Amino acid sequence: MSAVPDYIVSHFKRSSKDIGDVERRILDIAHQRKLISTNTNDAFSKDATFGERLADGIARVGGSWGFIISFMVFLAIWAVINTVVMATNAFDPYPFVFLNLILSMLAAIQAPIIMMSQNRQTTRDRFDAEKDYEVNLKSELEVLSLHEKIDVKVLAELAALREEIAKLHTRHE
Repeated sequence: MSAVPDYIVSHFKRSSKDIGDVERRILDIAHQRKLISTNTNDAFSKDATFGERLADGIARVGGSWGFIISFMVFLAIWAVINTVVMATNAFDPYPFVFLNLILSMLAAIQAPIIMMSQNRQTTRDRFDAEKDYEVNLKSELEVLSLHEKIDVKVLAELAALREEIAKLHTRHE
């Protein structure tokens, strides 16, 4: 892009050499009349590693009502089997020490995986915010550009009307 128009410099409240890389890139895109909006889900997910996708999947399943209800059913079945059904030969008699071990190991693995997914969600939120900023900035620049064009056209029409009025005024004198 050649020069940055004055109305855009005034919009950024700084000189054209102090405009950041993102703003300059958006100015170039706006000048070239290119689209900037993208599907942020696809754009963010395309670079995800297998581990990141796995962490997201585990967090999605582990944080669902389906998981909670099915896990409660599993715990109830475990307790019934080890207290009522296998009263004499229970493989994990009350107080369910083996079950506690399994639950502790599950929590020890699940907690960091969910934290990884939350960190990834934070990164995704930042990515979405950057994309929103770019789209909003381009929209503002387009609106400013339209205002500038309309102002120039209106001023030209006003000048033409002023000349006509002056001609009519001089004819009637």
